[in-house]
Amino acid sequence: MKRIDFTNLQKRNKAYAGANGNKISVIYEDEQYMLKFPPIPKQNKRISYSNSCFAEYLGCQIFEIAGVPVQKTLLGTFKKGSKEKIVVACKDFTRLGVILQDFGALKNQMIDSERSGYGTELADILMTFQEQTAIDISEVSERFWDMFIIDALIGNWDRHNGNWGFLYDTMTDEMELAPVYDCGSSLFPQADEEIMRSVLSDPDELNFRIFEIPTSAIMENGRRINYFDFISSLKYEGCNQALQRIVSKIDMDKIQRLIEDTPYISDLQKKFYMKVLTERKQRILDFSLDKLNGSKA
Repeated sequence: MKRIDFTNLQKRNKAYAGANGNKISVIYEDEQYMLKFPPIPKQNKRISYSNSCFAEYLGCQIFEIAGVPVQKTLLGTFKKGSKEKIVVACKDFTRLGVILQDFGALKNQMIDSERSGYGTELADILMTFQEQTAIDISEVSERFWDMFIIDALIGNWDRHNGNWGFLYDTMTDEMELAPVYDCGSSLFPQADEEIMRSVLSDPDELNFRIFEIPTSAIMENGRRINYFDFISSLKYEGCNQALQRIVSKIDMDKIQRLIEDTPYISDLQKKFYMKVLTERKQRILDFSLDKLNGSKA
């Protein structure tokens, strides 16, 4: 992957919301992109900036490898005075007359519901799939569960109702699924070198980051879902079907080449990312799929 300097690109006035880092709009190769800057970490004060830009880039690329429509991402640098930061460019997939509406906004249309559109209780989300009429039920359900499986692989802490959704055509009143976007809370973005080394050398530290954290932002009975416990329970048919659809498409050789070719990251980071992804695939997804296939034998 080539190294891109985004500093002197034409800027646009479009503004982007969201809490994780500053964002500006630029034109790169005649297309509009959102540049996301790394936020200052809230939990680990030992590092100056989180690795969320790498997480955004790699997470989206892994969705693409698995065949799930996803926002195009690029890594590069941006200079401000004497400081240079590594940033991720996310292609703006809206277009004239077509705007992004998140799932929370769709959920807000359920006027008989007592829950907020941005509440992430699983039962309410699944009920919304059934009650909404804007988009095919099976299409939106499949996207949700496909995202859930990949988010389990990349360890996404923060897939809530505000960061996935639909493209709404203001002229035709039609809606379609938007590409997956916002993967910056994946791959332990606040892990510093000390944490990475401990995960690579200490089985307990590794196991903790497979079986205990991260948890999903989706809740069941008021508690954040544990990815391993939930997927391996096999209790949701939509999740089981996504497991069968997605796992065979996760090409770990391609993921390894992706990580090896990613600029700006150290050899330690590359080993850490590959170890976490390999172990989470084998011990969460492969384990659950084998259990599912065994139950059908």
